[in-house]
Amino acid sequence: MKLADNKATLSFSNGSPSVELPVYQGTIGPDVIDIRKLYAQTDMFTYDPGFLSTASCQSAITYIDGDKGELLYRGYPIEQLATNCNYLETCYLLLNGELPDAAQKADFEKLVTNHTMVNEQMQFFLRGFRRDAHPMAVLTGLVGGLSAFYHDSTDINNPEHRQISAIRLIAKMPTLVSMAYKYGVGQPYQYPQNNLSYAGNFLRMMFGNPCEEYKVNPVIERAMDRIFILHADHEQNASTSTVRLCGSSGTNPFAAIAAGVACLWGPAHGGANEACLNMLEDIQRMGGVAKVGEFMEKVKDKTSGVKLMGFGHRVYKNYDPRAKLMQETCNEVLAALGLENDPLFKLAKELEKIALEDEYFVSRKLYPNVDFYSGIVQRAIGIPVNLFTGIFALARTVGWIAQLNEMISDPEYKIGRPRQLYTGSVRRDVPTKR
Repeated sequence: MKLADNKATLSFSNGSPSVELPVYQGTIGPDVIDIRKLYAQTDMFTYDPGFLSTASCQSAITYIDGDKGELLYRGYPIEQLATNCNYLETCYLLLNGELPDAAQKADFEKLVTNHTMVNEQMQFFLRGFRRDAHPMAVLTGLVGGLSAFYHDSTDINNPEHRQISAIRLIAKMPTLVSMAYKYGVGQPYQYPQNNLSYAGNFLRMMFGNPCEEYKVNPVIERAMDRIFILHADHEQNASTSTVRLCGSSGTNPFAAIAAGVACLWGPAHGGANEACLNMLEDIQRMGGVAKVGEFMEKVKDKTSGVKLMGFGHRVYKNYDPRAKLMQETCNEVLAALGLENDPLFKLAKELEKIALEDEYFVSRKLYPNVDFYSGIVQRAIGIPVNLFTGIFALARTVGWIAQLNEMISDPEYKIGRPRQLYTGSVRRDVPTKR
């Protein structure tokens, strides 16, 4: 970042002296006002619930322009990456800042592939969970437990340790997610197979069994890879901020990523695609496409308590660029599997049509987001609804790691310590006799 030509002046109506604050410019996006010395100069904090107007860090990884509907990974548009690159190339980009050349790509893919197995003892750790536990509960424990099995790479301040743990996490997440799934349905775990792609290997571990050979469907493989790319990073969202805050204490990378997994579980964050599919299934039970209009009228009635899931976004005030890509993938998957007449997809299309034409939704810029279609794609593939957020966590792991490593390497980084506006009781004494 560089100092802007102008400064911000903060003036007070009570006669207190004005304060000049530096203004910094990024390469693109809004300028920021540096308030780090505000408390020392004025004895005041800023108040920003949810940090919606606060830049908590400087970052060169991901940029979002919500008004344009633009998402860039290291400067590259998400549309180009999802069309021309695979997930591991995208991982390399997020971690290293540049796309790999042919040799770098081959080396990186080999490195990740060679670390996909997990310590055999993790099977016994997994067996401590109930069979009907939510996969995200299991995954939070498994990811946090990695630090007990791979304690030779837990020093977050050691660059070599960070690199080793990054590869381990990216490589082992598909294995852990598939283990959590297989455990829940009572099927034997499938070991990774090194001659398959990252997405193909995950599909085989999910749906393969020892009784027969599993053949990866190339359309499904591409769809899974695209889901991973579209969810790989998304700037300073709740789970990424959690990982940064957790990592700022100096805790090990596995613990920091486990904190991100736990945060992602929330229905307002990573659980949104699960909530979206549940909504579609509720409408289907109500009567399907014929009831869509009635449902949308309830959404517009604020007293009904009915919410429209999969539309709108905290950041995007235009069409989510990931949603367009996921819609294409959805069409490809349903066609490949002969599910073009899938009732939930028809419902989704009708919901989208109304939302893009009805003035109520148009004026509020409630466009479909990536969760709207990704749930339908995953359902078609055969992934159970309660595992959707686990897939999200798998994909987002590389973004969390890149953000964590960037923070640790930043000479300005400090342990996170948000302030508060205290509204409780003033100091008082406990009565001597009660």
